[in-house]
Parts: sequence; C-alpha cells; structure tokens
Amino acid sequence: MDALDAPELLAVDDGVWVFAKPVGWVAHATRDDEPFDLREWAVREHGAPPAVAPAHRLDRDTSGVVLYAEGARLGELGRAFADRSVTKRYLALVYGRAHRKGIVRRPLDGAAAVTRYRTLEWIGPFSLLEVRPETGRKHQIRRHLQSVGHAVVGDPRWRPPRPRRVPAHPGRMWLHAASIALPDGRRWEAPLPAALAAHLDALRAAADRSRGVGLSS
Repeated sequence: MDALDAPELLAVDDGVWVFAKPVGWVAHATRDDEPFDLREWAVREHGAPPAVAPAHRLDRDTSGVVLYAEGARLGELGRAFADRSVTKRYLALVYGRAHRKGIVRRPLDGAAAVTRYRTLEWIGPFSLLEVRPETGRKHQIRRHLQSVGHAVVGDPRWRPPRPRRVPAHPGRMWLHAASIALPDGRRWEAPLPAALAAHLDALRAAADRSRGVGLSS
C-alpha cells in the first residue's frame, strides 16, 4: 500500500455524518499533528461541525463505515452502541478453513464479549467471513478470531502461531466494516476497497490453478 486512499462522505442524515474510512486514517486523533485525522478532514472538506466526534471505534488498520455526530445526537448513538441495538457487519479474510458459522463467547479485559461469524467463501487455505460483533470490546474481532485459530490476514498484532505466506498480499490488515444499521432502520454500507477486492480475485485464481481448473488435459 504505497499511498493512503481518501475518505468518502457517504451521507448526512438527521445529524449523523457517515463516512467510509480508508485504512491508515484515524477516526479520532490522539495527537495534534496526526496527518490522517478523519474528523479534521470532515470539518475541512465537508463543513462538518467542529464538535463532531465518532460514535464508535474503528481501528486505524480497519477500513469501512464510521458514524460521527455531536451533542444530543452523539449521546443517542453512543447509547445505541452500548445497549447492542446497532448491527455491525464486517468482512474479514482469515487463515484456515473456518466452520460454516460460529459464535465466540470469550471475555476480553474482564468484560463479556460475543462475536458471531459465518463463512462466505473458502479460498484455498483462507476463509472469507462475515462477522457480526454483538459487543464492542477493544480489538474484539481480531482477538476473538485469533483465539479460535483464524487470525485475520495481515493483522500486525494478533497473528497466527506460525507465519504463513499470503499470495498477492495487499499490504494491509484484511478487516473491513461493511455496514452499520441503527435500531430505527437506517443502514449504511461502505464498498469493499479495491485493494481487497483485487486480492480476493488473485487468491481465487491461485486456488483455481492449484486445483488445475481451466487447464487443458
């Protein structure tokens, strides 16, 4: 990944600002000289209120949908995330052949944590998962999946026990926040980044070659 993609404003809906955050950008800067601060970009490029703040966490190394708001609306969103009434859907490419579906219930940092997943596709020695975290603990998806033997491809911290080669690796962590749905029915999606889509195509082609698909006899 030689350069960072630009964020995208997906919607402004009744006080909720919805962005597609690229990998490498931070949802909330912790230092004044952060060059890839999504909040500052939103204020500068789209006239978002200076007091807007993210309603939930999204790691720097994760791309996808992130919601911002201010004042009372921010408080409402925060409560919705806290009481688990927001539906979050992620896409993750992981090592190994995962079960068709599963639930990980393992406390994290002394708090209950629940992550559901289902396998969308097996691609060679990897699995493409749809992941739905029911709680919002720090690094929950990454830690839970690694704990059941399916570390997220490219995760710099929660790695598989043994290093494995990843053909055509896109140079980033393979975790994308694909959609968020609020309890009032509003739902927003962020398309899969081009680098991840291209990587899936490359892995599928490699898996086909290993099986001899498309080769003449």
